[in-house]
Amino acid sequence: MSVNNEASSAQQLSDEEELHRLGYAQELRRRMSGFSNFAVSFTIISILSGCLTLYYFGMDEGGPAVIVWGWPFVGIMTLLVGLSMAEVCSSFPTAGGLYYWAAKLAKKNGPAWSWFTGWFNFLGQVAVTAGIDFGAAFFINAFLNLEFGLGTAHWETIVIYAIVLFVHGLLNQFGIRLVAMLNDISVWWHITGVLIIVAVVAFAPAHHLPAKDVFTGLFNNSGLHIGWWYIVPVGLLLAQYTFTGYDASAHMTEETHSASRSGPRGIVMSILVSLAAGWVLLIGMTFALQGPIGGTKYLNEAAAGAAAPAQIWHDAIGLTGAKLLLLIAIGAQLFCGMSSVTANSRMIYAFSRDGALPGSAFWHRVNKRSRTPTNAIWLAATGALILGLPYLWNGVAYGAVTSIAVIGLYIAYVLPTFLRLRQGESFQRGPWHLGRWSYLIGWTAVVWVVFITILFMLPQFGPITSGGTLDLDTFNYSVVAVIVVIGYAGIYWAVSAKNWFTGPKVQGTPEELAAIEHELEAV
Repeated sequence: MSVNNEASSAQQLSDEEELHRLGYAQELRRRMSGFSNFAVSFTIISILSGCLTLYYFGMDEGGPAVIVWGWPFVGIMTLLVGLSMAEVCSSFPTAGGLYYWAAKLAKKNGPAWSWFTGWFNFLGQVAVTAGIDFGAAFFINAFLNLEFGLGTAHWETIVIYAIVLFVHGLLNQFGIRLVAMLNDISVWWHITGVLIIVAVVAFAPAHHLPAKDVFTGLFNNSGLHIGWWYIVPVGLLLAQYTFTGYDASAHMTEETHSASRSGPRGIVMSILVSLAAGWVLLIGMTFALQGPIGGTKYLNEAAAGAAAPAQIWHDAIGLTGAKLLLLIAIGAQLFCGMSSVTANSRMIYAFSRDGALPGSAFWHRVNKRSRTPTNAIWLAATGALILGLPYLWNGVAYGAVTSIAVIGLYIAYVLPTFLRLRQGESFQRGPWHLGRWSYLIGWTAVVWVVFITILFMLPQFGPITSGGTLDLDTFNYSVVAVIVVIGYAGIYWAVSAKNWFTGPKVQGTPEELAAIEHELEAV
């Protein structure tokens, strides 16, 4: 496969002229380099977040073999989804990203396609922010427990979670320059962190899991008495959840130089680098498991839930080493959550700019001093907090939150690809495209997303029922969240929005766009 980077008439325009062509003013400050754009998506994928906070899930849902081999398989399928997205991103480099693409690519009923794509993207963005900062809260709680003896009650984790979201909201208020700088640092933190963790767990422990068990060992601790044909695919959530959030490169294109090239490259490179580094991390972590698969230590480590890596490190290298590795992981997860709030807020800003969210005028408002969508930032943080609250009474809520993130984001990821494929040769390619490989890659991506959308709404833990009724302690409430969003967006569309939502709005004539920009520059 070769990616075509020949210049096109659209690419020869400046970034601001390209944005004007798409109908928008340069309201956000364009200060991100191509590397910074890649860094946002790489930071949100965050192998030191998803790989570690859902490691327990892989231990229970299939065991080491699913953890080790599920990662490259899911990574390759994700790369196909990302390549298809990147091609469309090159043609439409705007903060609206997915829902804007759907509106422009649909042959008919463009506003409806845009509406539902945007709502699924909104759900997925909020859920992935929740999953990241929720995972960080688990790790912070584990560290505080080891260092100061702090309890690990559910309400204590929720309090930490709320504080983490608040800090990330504040950081994003200070402006894109600070966020971009922290994202650049984050890339090297992640790469260095992986190397340190893998080196420590490779050489420090006195015992390692045998290679045969690492690469072929299967284990079912889900409580579901179903065959491997079901358990193994469900275990792929560990990898698929980690490979989310790379649409951030598209949402940040209005703040990135050479957006029609940098955005697509950011999407693809963030997946490739994460694929390689994440596989190394997972293999190293799995060798560090103490005791046989299904033994007492294995079960105790898995029982730690999202904080399972802390227990693994404690068993393998002792208390001091575990605390040091926890600090590395926590740093990466905090970088990750900050970037997720950034991308989430830009999606909310763009969607409300086009009038799709209730109270759009308020959520679209830009702080004239920092040139950031302040209100959208706090909506992103508040929405994520609400999505995590069921953990107060549902012990497996974290798995549901990550499922919601995967389902919401991947439906939004693939709808524009599906519409682009329906356009055939009439699709106007940008300077970055897949050439003759577009159709094979695109249709494979569509089929994969249909499969995982169904898969991750199914039960993950048992028992499914207790005393003849649904067991809420093990219930995968991702299906409820998806139904609520479909129901709300569908009813809202049928009753009202179809009469006024026309898809992405043009903000004005070139003169009016220039006036908007001049007013912001004058502050």
